[in-house]
Amino acid sequence: MSRERPWVIVPGIWNSDPEHWQSRWQAERAGAAVRIAPTSWSEPDPDDWSAAIDRAIATVDAPPVLVAHSLGVLAVAGWLGADDGRNDDGRIAGAFLVAPPDPEAPGFPVAAAGFAVPDRAVATPTLVVVSDDDPYCTSERAEEMAARLGADVRRIGSHGHVNIASGVGDWPDGRALLEEFSRGL
Repeated sequence: MSRERPWVIVPGIWNSDPEHWQSRWQAERAGAAVRIAPTSWSEPDPDDWSAAIDRAIATVDAPPVLVAHSLGVLAVAGWLGADDGRNDDGRIAGAFLVAPPDPEAPGFPVAAAGFAVPDRAVATPTLVVVSDDDPYCTSERAEEMAARLGADVRRIGSHGHVNIASGVGDWPDGRALLEEFSRGL
């Protein structure tokens, strides 16, 4: 029997509430999941979030899967796409990116203006999970972002921003997607 691959949870702006699927999944995995801890949750700074990803990765004992939602998707994409070769040593097993926001859309938070999608493919196996009716990003735009990253895409139908307001709860279908993705790493 193999050990569970660790997760690094990367929530969106303002962090994820206890009822959010990311928080629920993290609670279920106790020692096998850690959450980033930037100092700038409400006024997100890309460098702070990148450093928080580094710190979280340093606490796990095997290459983790980064499990990101919303602004966390852009933080992870930026971290993976950095020119410094930070993942050339295979520190990350994969990236599971859910509901990317469009940084060029009118509804994108002004406080997060420093976040963007990198213009180059990443070497890390990556899956972008896209809702057809996400109010923060059209499915077409999300697929364009995934293509720029060289990521696979899984469209999941109409689930809004895949958050508490969307009513996904524990999001068991998403958990199954993550487990399927992880088995392929």
